[in-house]
Formats: sequence, structure tokens, C-alpha cells
Amino acid sequence: MPSWKSALSKTRTILAGAIQGMVSDGQEVDELTLEELEVALLRADVPPRLVGELIMDLEENQIQGSRSPQEVIADRLSQEIHQLEGEALDQTVSPACILLLGVNGAGKTTTTAKLAWRAKEQGRKVLLGAADTFRAAGTDQLRMWGETLDVSVVSGRQGSDASAVAFDALEAAHAREVDLLFIDTAGRMHTKGHLMEELRKMVRALKKREEAAPHGVWMVLDASLGQNSLNQAKVFHEAVPLTGLILTKLDGSSKAGFLFNVQKELPGVPVLFTGLGEQKEDLVPFDASSFLQALLFDSDER
Repeated sequence: MPSWKSALSKTRTILAGAIQGMVSDGQEVDELTLEELEVALLRADVPPRLVGELIMDLEENQIQGSRSPQEVIADRLSQEIHQLEGEALDQTVSPACILLLGVNGAGKTTTTAKLAWRAKEQGRKVLLGAADTFRAAGTDQLRMWGETLDVSVVSGRQGSDASAVAFDALEAAHAREVDLLFIDTAGRMHTKGHLMEELRKMVRALKKREEAAPHGVWMVLDASLGQNSLNQAKVFHEAVPLTGLILTKLDGSSKAGFLFNVQKELPGVPVLFTGLGEQKEDLVPFDASSFLQALLFDSDER
């Protein structure tokens, strides 16, 4: 399985030169060095707000502190990144209904299947709902995953009402006494108002069957898009309040610094899972300490 270190290699490469230039014994952190670090941080999509705070911390430490520049950076980023951790679900809820959202191409259907695999590995009974009724290929893809994983899939005809499929899937989850229901929805652009309204309709349909449903609304984000993925998520969050984020394609991203802006843009929404590679076992729970270690340090121990 890929490691956090390998998954974050592209972003770490951007930061490495600037940070390493600050940690030589006896070297002062001068204006040029700070400018190089600032450019590197912005290239890695670290938010400008945080970049400014980091530069101020380094300048203050240069005057009166005793910590190394790398320690100053790590301490400030640690304060930000640990806010992203959170629990995925209340384990006492059964069946727990999870609605999975995302824009086209984020890897939502594959992520749905990977989540189902993880749950099965934990001994939980899983059902999938194929509410992507726009594309026959979307439903077919989830059905194939269902066959591969030996997980049942509730689906409808192409062009049918996605809300009705979601309702039927939740009905089946109760009837079959499953632990988890993952509902895959159609990829949609956040700029299309009528598609955002369809998500609201889907939530209303689920609540007709069970008032507490959906128990989770998770958005799948393409990490290679950096801050742009958060701009998309904000629009989804306004339409249907999100309860968690899942990052895909982190191993292909040079903009992993955008994670430090999640809590400002989406307060209270945790990062639940992260894709470190393409295999089903490469979707892992988000770990703030592992993320920071792999982003800033070449060795396995800080």
C-alpha cells in the first residue's frame, strides 16, 4: 500500500528546497529566504492567510526564539491540520445511510466501492444505492463493483427519479437489516442550480422514510484541484450541509496545502478518508500527524 510519504511527494518537493534552505546550522532567516518560502507555500496552495502567519512566526522567532525554522513551521501547521480530524459515523446507528456527492471526475463511484470494501473488511453488512440515474455507465460501474465485492446494489432505470432510487435503497436497507447503506449520486457541476436542487429533493425523500436520514453527507474532492475543490464544496455545502470530506488523487496532487484552508471554508466539516493510491485498500482514514510528517519531513520520524 502506498505511504503518506509517497502520496505527498509532489507537494513536499515544492516545499523541500525552501524549507531546507532555512535549516542549515547557523544560517539566519533573511528576507530572501522568507520570500522563497512564501512562494513555495503559495505554490503548494497553502492559503495566503496562513502563509502570512507563518512568515510572521518565523520573523518573531528569529528575533527572540530558540526553535528551528522547521519547528516553527511544523508547530503552526499542526495547529491547523489537527482541526480536520473527526469521527465518520455514530457506530450505534443501523442502518446508517451515507449520501456521497461530488463533481464529475472526482472518483465518487470508485470511492463508494472502496468504502463498501472497508466496511466489509470490518465485518459489517453493506448495501449500495445507485442513484446516478443520468448515466447508464454510472449504474453499471457500481453494479460491477457490487458483483466484485459481493455486495447487493439497489438501482433504477436510466433517467428514472434519483430520489426514488435513494428512497428504495433506504427501504431495502431496513428490510435487509444491513449496517451501512452507501448511496452513490450523479456527478454534477456546482454551478448548475437545478442539479443542486435535485440533491435537496433526494434528502427530502430519504427523510420521508427515516427522519434522521441521511446520517452522513460526504463529498468526494479531487485533491489535484487544490483550493478549487473547496470552492466547489462550499456550494454543495450550501445546498446540502456536508458532514465529511473524502480526498481522492492525493498522490497526484502538488497542491495538498489547500487542506489547511478546509476549516476556514467549511467550519466543522472533517476530512474522513484520503486516497493514497488507486487500489481499494489505498483509501485510508485521514491522519493529521501522518499528513504533516509526510509533508514536511523526509524521514519517517520527526
